[in-house]
Amino acid sequence: MIASDLLDIPVHDDAGAHLGWVVDLRFVLDGTPDTHLARARLHGLVVSPRTRTSFMGFERSSVRHPWPVAPLLRWLHRGTFLVHWPDVAQVPGPRDGVTPERDTAVVLRAGYACYDPAL
Repeated sequence: MIASDLLDIPVHDDAGAHLGWVVDLRFVLDGTPDTHLARARLHGLVVSPRTRTSFMGFERSSVRHPWPVAPLLRWLHRGTFLVHWPDVAQVPGPRDGVTPERDTAVVLRAGYACYDPAL
C-alpha cells in the first residue's frame, strides 16, 4: 500500500458510524540514520470529521499567519483527532473500482483513543 492510498478515505468506528476522513498521516523516525535518513514508521492517522481537505501545515500550534487562512483552516478542522496506528482495525485493499463502499473505509478498533493532532 502507498501512503497516499490512505488519504481522503472515510473512517468508521467498529459499529460502522462515520467519524470523518483521513486528512494526514503521522510518521516517527526510529533509530539512527542508515544512509541519509532514519527509518520512518507510521504512527497514526489524522481524522477530520468536517472536511476532506488537508491542514496544509496549519496544525502546527505556533502557526498564526497569514491571518485569514490559519483561523479558517483551524475552524474547518475543529474536532479533528489523531488515532494511533495500533487502534486501526482495518484498512481498505487496493482500489479496483469494484469494491463495495463499506469495504473502502478505515475501521477503528473498539475503545480507540483520540489524541490532539497539533504538532
